Amino acid sequence: MRRTLFNEEHDTYRDSLRRFLARDVIPHYLQWEEERMVPREVFKAAATGGFLAMSVPAEYGGAGVEDFRFSVVLAEECLAAGVTGFLSGIGNISNVCLPYLLRYATPEQKQRWLPGVAKGELLLALGMTEPGGGSDLAALRTTAARHGETYLVNGAKTFISNGINSDLVITAVKTDPAARKAGISLLVVERGTPGFERGRKLDKLGLHAQDTAELFFNDAQVPVANLLGVEGEGFQYMMSNLPQERLAIGNNAIAASRAALEWTISYVKERMVFGKPVAAYQNTRMVLAELRTEIEIGQTFIDRCIEGLMRGDLTGEQAAMAKWWATELQGRVTDRCLQLHGGYGWMREFPIARAYADARVSRIVGGTTEIMKEIIGRADGLR
Repeated sequence: MRRTLFNEEHDTYRDSLRRFLARDVIPHYLQWEEERMVPREVFKAAATGGFLAMSVPAEYGGAGVEDFRFSVVLAEECLAAGVTGFLSGIGNISNVCLPYLLRYATPEQKQRWLPGVAKGELLLALGMTEPGGGSDLAALRTTAARHGETYLVNGAKTFISNGINSDLVITAVKTDPAARKAGISLLVVERGTPGFERGRKLDKLGLHAQDTAELFFNDAQVPVANLLGVEGEGFQYMMSNLPQERLAIGNNAIAASRAALEWTISYVKERMVFGKPVAAYQNTRMVLAELRTEIEIGQTFIDRCIEGLMRGDLTGEQAAMAKWWATELQGRVTDRCLQLHGGYGWMREFPIARAYADARVSRIVGGTTEIMKEIIGRADGLR
């Protein structure tokens, strides 16, 4: 089915991105997987090429482009190239973290931080999840007690994407420990803050090239000037950004599914079993026909959601639908495609093996499938 989402600017961007990936990412990606981190200079190169933090306004050194479709193109090309961990790192900056600075930072804060973000010199992370909790953001325990012009932050965060590389961590804290949602605020914790330490680089099932870490705050001294927005409004800020974050995850899941399908189609045409290609067996054709159909259905819905986001009328339950359905599909697609690769599908030098491992976290990050269904059910008045 012909897609009508993109125009010539997106096509030009796609061509430029492919050249960047071929030159600066793909040749080094397996090494980054082994090292469990993308080097910082790659983020600078991505920024120079126009592939990072495009929505930073021109007055702060950015392109000032708020068209989410460029993020869609970025995801599609990175996933087609099998560089999921690289995408996760830069996507986390552009789609998850940066909107908080653009929407809630003061002019002074923007002047301090956005030029560095636009250049790929200040890398971002979002500190929400804690060791004792996941999807229930209102139950977080990291506290921030104000003492004059400083907050003393105490607590811990875990599963933090870009946790090692990050220079600015947008951190959810309790400024009023007695309250739940109304007691949450957002503080920007900078690299080198006294009392702020990074823990180990976490050993994950997949997304190995993306650094994920624990963060610890022991009377971390964060200036009051680093408060994002209004004290006590942090929960609402997080909720307002989640639809875009969840749509991005759903879009990535569809793009990853399509990439897995295309690799598998190429593979089964060449792989010989009992004297004929795997593609010649009816079961192969049936499986791939089912997967292509489901991917096309999912792509149509995701594209509609992207249009809704750009119009400003994408709802939280629609984003939840996109996230849970597309990520569950991604799991099914990568599993069945790996099966058609046979023993080679188990080898990490084949992109389907890495895609299979990378896919599993999609059903967890950004809110689990179960939480997505809760959101949809509550929107229908089921409580």
